[in-house]
Amino acid sequence: MTKLTGKVALVTGSGRGIGRAIALKLASEGAKVVVNDLDAAPGDAVAAEIVAAGGQAVAVNGSVSEAGFPDRFVGAAMERFGGLDIVVNNAGYTWDATIQKMTDEQFQAMLDVHLVAPFRILRAAAEPIRIMAKKEAEEGREVFRKVVNISSIAGLYGNAGQASYSAAKASLIGLTRTLCKEWGRYKVNVNCVAFGLINTRLTQPIEKQQKTIDVAGRDIKVGVQPQMLEAMGRMIPLGRGGTPEEAADSVYLFCSPESNYISGQVVVCGGGLIL
Repeated sequence: MTKLTGKVALVTGSGRGIGRAIALKLASEGAKVVVNDLDAAPGDAVAAEIVAAGGQAVAVNGSVSEAGFPDRFVGAAMERFGGLDIVVNNAGYTWDATIQKMTDEQFQAMLDVHLVAPFRILRAAAEPIRIMAKKEAEEGREVFRKVVNISSIAGLYGNAGQASYSAAKASLIGLTRTLCKEWGRYKVNVNCVAFGLINTRLTQPIEKQQKTIDVAGRDIKVGVQPQMLEAMGRMIPLGRGGTPEEAADSVYLFCSPESNYISGQVVVCGGGLIL
C-alpha cells in the first residue's frame, strides 16, 4: 500500500510543468487527484494519464481567479471522491515589470492568482474540513490533512522586476502561518514550499524571439535571459536548476504522513540557493 492511498488531493495549475509533476507524484502514491489547468486540453490530459496508469483523477479546468472556481473545485473532490485531504495551491505565472512601468492591472493580476485564489480555495475547503474533522474526533480518530502553498525565493528575498509577484508570494507565507494556527485544531498541517530556479516553460532561455503564453487573453512574455540563467546556475550550490519532478518531491514531503507534526513552515526547494 502506498502512503497516500485513500487520500483525495486538489492540485491547481496541474496541467503542465511543476503542477503536472505534483499531480503525478501524488497519484503514484495512491491519492485520488482533482487536476486543474487554465486550458482544458492539458488538464484533461493529465487526468487521463493518471487514470491510464491505474489511478483515479478528474479535471476541473478554468481560471483559479474566477469567482465560482473554488466551489467547483472543492465540490468535485467531495462529490466525485467523497472527501478532501490535500490541497496544493500551485497555479501561477509571472508578469514582470519594474515598478515605474508596472500597471495596476499587472499588480492586481499577480495578487489574484498567487494570493486571492489560494485564499478563496482554502475558504471553500474550510467547512468540509471542519465537518470531517469533527466527525473523526467524535470517533476518537486522529486524521491529518495537508495544505501546501507554493511560494518562491522571490517571496522571501524579493526580485528586481517582480514587485507584484514577490509581494503576492510573501503574503502567501503569511496566509500559510495564519492557517497553521487556525486549522491546527482540525489536524491540518499547513506548510509552504518556496521554489528557486526550476526548469519549466516559464524559465526557459530566451532565444532570438521571446516566447509568450496566453493567460485570459493576455500575451505574457516568458523565459529568462541566458546570461541570467548562467549566473543563477553559478550561484546554486548544487550547480543547476531543479526539475519539475524534484520540485514535486519537495511538495510530497509535506503531503506524506512523515510531516504530521510539522506545520507553519517554509522549505526552500532551490538547490541551496540563498539570495
